[in-house]
Amino acid sequence: MSLPLTILPPVVALAVQGGAPGASQQVGELVPPDVPMSITLLFAGLLVALIASLAFEEKLHAQKSLIVGLYAIVALLLGAVLLPLPFGPYMIGGHELDMPVYIPAVDWGVITIILGASLFVDVTSRSGLFTWVAIRLTKASGGDPLRLLWLYGVMTVVFSAVLNNVTAMIIVGSLTAVSLGRLERNDKLLGFLLVEGLLTNLGGLLTLISSVPNIIVGTAAGISFFAFFAKASWFVLVSTVVTLWMGARIFGISGLADADARAKAMKLVSGFDENDGIESQAFFWFAAAMLALFIVAIATTSVMPYVSDLGMGFVAMTFAAVMLIRYKSEVDQFYRTIDWDLLGFFAALFMVINVMEHAQVLALIGVGVERIVGLGPTIGTGAVMIATAGFSSVTDNIPLAAMLAKIVAGMPLADGLARPPTDPLWWAVIFGANLGGNLTPIGSASTLVAVTIIHKHGLKLSFVGFVRKAFPFAVVQIAMAVVYVLWLV
Repeated sequence: MSLPLTILPPVVALAVQGGAPGASQQVGELVPPDVPMSITLLFAGLLVALIASLAFEEKLHAQKSLIVGLYAIVALLLGAVLLPLPFGPYMIGGHELDMPVYIPAVDWGVITIILGASLFVDVTSRSGLFTWVAIRLTKASGGDPLRLLWLYGVMTVVFSAVLNNVTAMIIVGSLTAVSLGRLERNDKLLGFLLVEGLLTNLGGLLTLISSVPNIIVGTAAGISFFAFFAKASWFVLVSTVVTLWMGARIFGISGLADADARAKAMKLVSGFDENDGIESQAFFWFAAAMLALFIVAIATTSVMPYVSDLGMGFVAMTFAAVMLIRYKSEVDQFYRTIDWDLLGFFAALFMVINVMEHAQVLALIGVGVERIVGLGPTIGTGAVMIATAGFSSVTDNIPLAAMLAKIVAGMPLADGLARPPTDPLWWAVIFGANLGGNLTPIGSASTLVAVTIIHKHGLKLSFVGFVRKAFPFAVVQIAMAVVYVLWLV
């Protein structure tokens, strides 16, 4: 779960390192403050209470942003009293900044990516481009829902690998809703969107730069880009096939059984006109060019001079602003469609998780994982992956991955040599940190975006409902990963 980084103590310089597209800047190594175990357990209990409250969101009759916002207030108040929170000023790049402690707690890169990508997709959809793409895909499927699921599933994995999970989910989710609406198959929308949300985290495993934990652990282990792809691609391929097969079975998404059904579906899709909804050919082609540039810009943010320093959120906001120029006199209409509940939820959750880091809750998790490693090369490695996945589903997988990478690096082999890049323990942390996002709707930003799109279309899916539906997928994926890492990597 890509959440924020630790706030530095007052007047401490940041040691900034490079990152992946969408990655937060990593801070220099710091000596954590001493926090009594009783205080750490208190905050751990607060985190458990937050998860429980989200699980009963429907019974509480409250929006998730309000629930997490209240917990953020409590966590910050308790942190101010019980913890050495780093109240400013802060030294960043040689400049002293004074700001409230909760402001740098928020990962503004994630916030701006969601805001910018949502606005960009919303405005671009006015051109008819997404309708055009969705109808072309629908025609390619011949109106067969199962074939359409596979088309969108593969697209989701590829987009998640080259873009970021959130942007991929926003784009693919928009296209899916159009396709199923045209086929009058809106009853399958929940299954499609949920499967796509789960696939975004599989796509994040494909390359070294597809997710931040990949970079952190891969760099610590000395894994090259091509070696990472060679190892991970086979698992991503097989698990994508298995996930799509399970999705089709669980959600009743079947192929057209007989020739009459296929002929009827083909006749239906042949009547679709992909040019419907295109009011201006000039704006359509402009939007198509901007979408292509947007994908390229997002995928290459980390290697573009100057832009890499500004981050992917800046790229998303820039493209949104360019597209909004087309409707410059009515941009307020697009502002009203922004999901402020989703943005507020993430901002508050970032604050809570940041306080948990200062309360040494993540350090406590790290100690537990270190003991699990001692169980042995086979049992210990498998248990580490399962534990990492479990913790990543409810907390920030970026500092967790960094902590576990240091632990693994500090545990040489029996002969005293450092663990090689092929050591299963490295891969256990990588797979666990990514796949854990599929266990809960707050496990990753993309799964939460998928749930938000589901709610946007009037479908109900609670926290518990998501866990119940996603759990079989997550269990199978993690079990496959354990087998793959222990015996095939």
